[in-house]
Amino acid sequence: MDAHAFPVTRTDAEWRQRLTEEQYYIMRQHGTERPGSCALLHEKRPGTFSCAGCDTPLFGATLKFESGTGWPSFNDPIQGAVETTTDRSHGMTRTEVHCATCGSHLGHVFPDGPPPTGLRYCINGVALNFTPEA
Repeated sequence: MDAHAFPVTRTDAEWRQRLTEEQYYIMRQHGTERPGSCALLHEKRPGTFSCAGCDTPLFGATLKFESGTGWPSFNDPIQGAVETTTDRSHGMTRTEVHCATCGSHLGHVFPDGPPPTGLRYCINGVALNFTPEA
C-alpha cells in the first residue's frame, strides 16, 4: 500500500493536524480502537458513514448490522470506496480495509457476515464520520 498513489495525499504533519491522536494511530499506523468504545457502534439512523481522513462516503447505514464484536459492522461498502490488502500482522492473515481515496486504515473484512454478501466489514468507528439523512 505504501507504493500506491491515492487521489488524496497529505504530509505526516497534515494528517496529525487533521486527525485526533487516536484517529492518527488507527488510520495512519494501522491501530485498532477498543471494542465498544465508539458512539457510532450504536448509530441506527439512516445516513452515510464517511472517511474521517478525507470525507469520502464509505458505507450506507442500510447495510450496517450488529455483529456483537464491539465495532461497527457493514455488509458491503459503497462501490469503489474501499480497497483491501493482505494483513499478516499479529501472527495471522486477515484482509485489511482501507479508504480508496486517501489510503487510511479502516479495519478488516471477514467472510462471516449475514446475507446478502456474507461479508462483515469490521470498521474502527473513529475512522468514520456519520451524516444523517436529511
